[in-house]
Amino acid sequence: MISQAQTPRIALINTLARLSESAQQRAAQNDDTLDLARPKFKRVFLPGIAEDMRAMPNYIARSSIFAPVRRGHRVTHDDAVFLRSDRVLIKGSGKQLAEDHADIWMQAMYLQMTCASGEQPVINRADFLRSLGRNTSGASYQWLHDGMKDLARFTLSIEATRANGTLKYSYGHHPASRVLPMLGGFDYDDENQSYRLYVDPRWAQIFSNREFTLIDWSKRLSMRYELSKSLQRLIGTSKDPEQRYSLQILKERAHYAGRLRDFRPALERALDELAELGLIGSPRVETSTRGVQQAVWFRVNEPQ
Repeated sequence: MISQAQTPRIALINTLARLSESAQQRAAQNDDTLDLARPKFKRVFLPGIAEDMRAMPNYIARSSIFAPVRRGHRVTHDDAVFLRSDRVLIKGSGKQLAEDHADIWMQAMYLQMTCASGEQPVINRADFLRSLGRNTSGASYQWLHDGMKDLARFTLSIEATRANGTLKYSYGHHPASRVLPMLGGFDYDDENQSYRLYVDPRWAQIFSNREFTLIDWSKRLSMRYELSKSLQRLIGTSKDPEQRYSLQILKERAHYAGRLRDFRPALERALDELAELGLIGSPRVETSTRGVQQAVWFRVNEPQ
């Protein structure tokens, strides 16, 4: 028999239960609404992208967003400038991304670009690792998961203009525009050991108008040096057959903290590897007429 003293307590418990159930129903409705309202990625046709080719927007490839740094030696950026020119400004926040992050990102973008419009790619994590030339050990699974998180946490503010000065696009620079995540997010299904990837649909505009460089995937995966991977991305952003870059600019782009004279041997090894792979010809380091050390090479393949 319930005493009068217990009655208010039971009434309170029942009220809390009803409130909890109501809150759960509203949350479920909100989740459904958010899912319906989530912008969908519209498929973009990128000429040249294929099983053995990946792509990266030229502005991203030229910048130092990705760099040949080790994961244990990455600084954290807060609205740092990664590329500034007359036609583009890119700032970013998050832990410095390495070249292996670039591999994950390009593969994720390839899968998004090649699936139907409005759909998110669902990937088996073992297959994804194999596509990156990685083994399927426990350490590799953790490496992939950490890399996904790093990409999802890294955000960009990017503004680009056309040659005539008109605005091409602007994301994250103004209060009315959200920052752009490198990876919009992901859901992991432990039972199926798979990821569902979410790519911000605004990336489609950044890839548009053939403003991207193609990356020979098999050659990239065979590279021994991370600096080679970094330079491979840079080479494809220019139509010039002969390309020249000062060693100081290349050093800063690589986030190399040591002395310039110590950077040069690493650069020469990377250039030799790129030449061996047939991506450049006649690489050399020389002194310009202004007395500046510069790297010079000829691009073997014309931009696609």
